[in-house]
Amino acid sequence: MAAERIRVGLVSVGWMGRLHSRAYLAARHHFPELPAHAELVVAADPDEGSRAHATDVLGYREGVADYREVVERDDVDVVSICSPNFLHHEIALAAIEAGKPFWIEKPMGRSAAESGDIARAAAARGLVSAVGFNYRHAPAIARARHLVRTGALGEITNVRTSLLADYSSDPAGALTWRFLRDRAGSGVLGDLLSHGADLVQHVVGPIREVSALTETFIRERPLPTAGAASHFSRGAEGGPRGLVENEDYAAILARLENGAVAVLETSRIAIGPRAEYGLEVYGTRGSLRWSFQRLNELQLADSPDGYRTIMAGPDFGEFSRFQPGAGTSMGFDDLKTIEAALFLASVTEDRQLAPSALDAWSAATVIDAVLESAASRTWVAVPEVAHPGT
Repeated sequence: MAAERIRVGLVSVGWMGRLHSRAYLAARHHFPELPAHAELVVAADPDEGSRAHATDVLGYREGVADYREVVERDDVDVVSICSPNFLHHEIALAAIEAGKPFWIEKPMGRSAAESGDIARAAAARGLVSAVGFNYRHAPAIARARHLVRTGALGEITNVRTSLLADYSSDPAGALTWRFLRDRAGSGVLGDLLSHGADLVQHVVGPIREVSALTETFIRERPLPTAGAASHFSRGAEGGPRGLVENEDYAAILARLENGAVAVLETSRIAIGPRAEYGLEVYGTRGSLRWSFQRLNELQLADSPDGYRTIMAGPDFGEFSRFQPGAGTSMGFDDLKTIEAALFLASVTEDRQLAPSALDAWSAATVIDAVLESAASRTWVAVPEVAHPGT
């Protein structure tokens, strides 16, 4: 018997929109038991070339300019929202109003208030959701969570996560929307530290209090040329410049609900690290380390002999969906395929399996508390909205 179809509408055909599309299609191959598979119906993007890519390359039946034509169509069952941050709130609420489950990228809103609006509205309509916290889907992270939650490391004493990148380290990089507060909200906090907050909460437990500092090291950037949208875009040499309105760097001390202490650090202007995202967890009986740059490995210290490296294998999370045995690596796109499969399963089973809008709201409350702490130079409590990942 052929599987049913879930008809997909996409909003924004940038890098992440293209990745969502590939992930939907790959989910059929890696999760063949899903009761429904994705059918790519319509993609919205104001750029004509992006619309052509959606139909000619990705396989959507139609490309349109206005996102409303996606969320309001009767032949669209779910919506992927991959637009810039400042459009997330408007588009997500429109999808919710239309009764469409949605898969949205992080940060879900430019603030905890916007994220809360989306999470509460989805809950009120009884809609499942998915949020782009893809790093939690690494099989080594699944094993790390299992070790922590089953007590294999003993009582957790402290956690460290570091998300260092260089994508904005060039002072000639254009002042695109990512550097403007009304467009992006926060800077590297929403872009990268939202992942760090989610990893800490998913693996160890909720963050309840923070003390933080932030800094903007590159305070001016050249204005973008026509068509520049990516944070890799360069401005015109010698042209006009504008002020960067959000942070390049942040360092945070945090207390977790279970009594553990955490240190979180993030930068978008670090020269050297390209995508150096890591998690370390220390307990009274052992510790573990994971790095995205070696995402198929987990370092585990569960004896006096120190760390040993364990390769992800068939008993680690969803590893066996992609590779037959340890030593053959998974990649970034595979993590999004797992996310797509979780979203499709959430829709067909009508129960939340993917990281949810509630998880995104929880991460956003951490980001808002960090910004408040950095401004006031005091400890700030993180409001409890949920227990993410449970």
